[in-house]
Amino acid sequence: MNRTRLFLRVAPAVVIVVAAVVGPWLAPHPVDRPVTFPFAEPSSEALLGGDQLGRDVLSRFLNGGWDLLLLALVMAVLVTGLAAWIGCAAALRPRLGEWIERSADLLILLPPVLATLVLMLTWPQLGAYGLVIIALVLGTPYSARVFAAAAALFAKTGFVEVAVANGERLPSLILRETLPNLRSTVATQFGLRFVASIYLVGTAAFLQLPTTLSDSNWATMVRECIGPGMQLNPWSVLIPSLGIIALAFGMQRAIGAWTATEKKVS
Repeated sequence: MNRTRLFLRVAPAVVIVVAAVVGPWLAPHPVDRPVTFPFAEPSSEALLGGDQLGRDVLSRFLNGGWDLLLLALVMAVLVTGLAAWIGCAAALRPRLGEWIERSADLLILLPPVLATLVLMLTWPQLGAYGLVIIALVLGTPYSARVFAAAAALFAKTGFVEVAVANGERLPSLILRETLPNLRSTVATQFGLRFVASIYLVGTAAFLQLPTTLSDSNWATMVRECIGPGMQLNPWSVLIPSLGIIALAFGMQRAIGAWTATEKKVS
């Protein structure tokens, strides 16, 4: 993959991440103060028009990506790390792997939306921690299976057998002998878990579940303005929707580009 194609694949993710991080400092208006009338069309006062309360859509958009990005990153890192550890352990210890596989079969059958509603409505005080728990419970089993299948290719190789003969314990076998050979798998699973986390956080915010996210996050903007907003000022719905899509899709393409480059180098 040449540098131009790599840049074109990575650029959307970089742009949207930068916008989410520095956006609050670039917003022209406070997010909680009306600057025009409800669902006003774009004007010099509000470049993307107003929302249902007359607040500047552009300012709210620039302030609404950071919480979503940060929480999704934390969830993706935790799920990928835990799944990698469990999957490698399952490949290196077949008996343990059988129990892990059976547990994964049960958890995979749990409907994500139902689990989210039950946990977040029963213990609303959990907030963002509740979403992290849901991501770990629902996302780890699938990813662990992928890691177990990838690690199985190295579990019976000579260098692993030598390490076992030298008395290396399971944590050392995972960290030193197995995971360094699974960089592409780690990157791919991280990308998938990040996209899943974006959708999970967005769904929870859209359903008005207690997520402790700011009121200007992109999913909340879509929920508040959908309906009349699509007719009176489509930007109030389209811009935050495109932000969510660009964040998920851009990150996935960036991970894919890195993985392709890594395979070509190796």
